Amino acid sequence: MMQSMAFVDPHAVIRSLPEKPKGVIADFGCGAGYFSLEFAKEVGDDGRVIAIDVLPSALEAIQGRIKADGIHNIVTKRANLERVNGSGLEPSSIDWVIAKDVLFQNAKRDILIGEIARVLRPGGHAVIMEWGPAAGGGIGPDVKLRVSPDEVRGLLTTTGFSDIQDLSVGAYHYAFFVTR
Repeated sequence: MMQSMAFVDPHAVIRSLPEKPKGVIADFGCGAGYFSLEFAKEVGDDGRVIAIDVLPSALEAIQGRIKADGIHNIVTKRANLERVNGSGLEPSSIDWVIAKDVLFQNAKRDILIGEIARVLRPGGHAVIMEWGPAAGGGIGPDVKLRVSPDEVRGLLTTTGFSDIQDLSVGAYHYAFFVTR
């Protein structure tokens, strides 16, 4: 979502992570690719980012940036993350998953969180970020669509994530850092 770029600084989020990103990263619901691009810079030639979205227009936007900026470590993939095994990625094949502002857009949140767990290798990490319940003033999605931190924490716990840490990501969002 282009609008949200002003409210969350991907570079600052990456700097604040308890672990340094490396390896293969999947950006679930990548949108215009703000996090995909920053993670690609962070992992450099030693890593790879798989930018996943259901919307062809989002993937076209990232492909344009990749081409214009000469980025070689991002691949795009169209997938429906509301389906079981929806990413099409192999089990335990991903080192990191970023999922920013995707849960509020999906009815099958348990399947999406399950997909994160399925693709993460043991010891892999994920960042789950959503619009905060109190962020208002006409910014972001309708408050009724937002997913509460308690609901996300519950989904993570039910899916088997036990190490759930809060991340500070600005005034409009909340985030969790989890390890499989």
